[in-house]
Amino acid sequence: MWCCDRRAFLAGLAAFALSGCRFEPVYGPGGGGRALMGTVRADDPVSRTDFQFVAALEERLGRPVAPRYALAYRITRDEVETGVIRGIGSSRIQLRGRLDFTLTETASGAQVAQGRVEADSAFSTTSTQLATLAAAEDAELRLMRMLADGLVTRLMTEPGLRDG
Repeated sequence: MWCCDRRAFLAGLAAFALSGCRFEPVYGPGGGGRALMGTVRADDPVSRTDFQFVAALEERLGRPVAPRYALAYRITRDEVETGVIRGIGSSRIQLRGRLDFTLTETASGAQVAQGRVEADSAFSTTSTQLATLAAAEDAELRLMRMLADGLVTRLMTEPGLRDG
């Protein structure tokens, strides 16, 4: 039976596999993570969900100190009743959110990235009105954070957004 150090073999195999797929850490040299920190200015929020989204985005990317990119976005949200109880109504509401975005370089006006990010969240309606309202607000906040996370992940992996 052939015996060797499996850890060394697996580490070598992983290094070989990662070098073949051109893996680059997002926050490493040339990664897209540092290129976006403090450089993305989102459109001014006009609704509560917009405020929640922009706040979540600024938590991840920092406040725009030297805005290099302008982010135009549109958030749409749907509510779907799930878990319907006969004679009572729905016991759970699912929130589906969609973020359509365009990232533009402010100096040149060139469009750098565009696309759509989707996420969903849910809350229960089986408690008191106050508890249901609080759960709905929390689900909406979670949804905006998930959309911001999805956008940041998408932007950090865009090939055109690298440190120069």
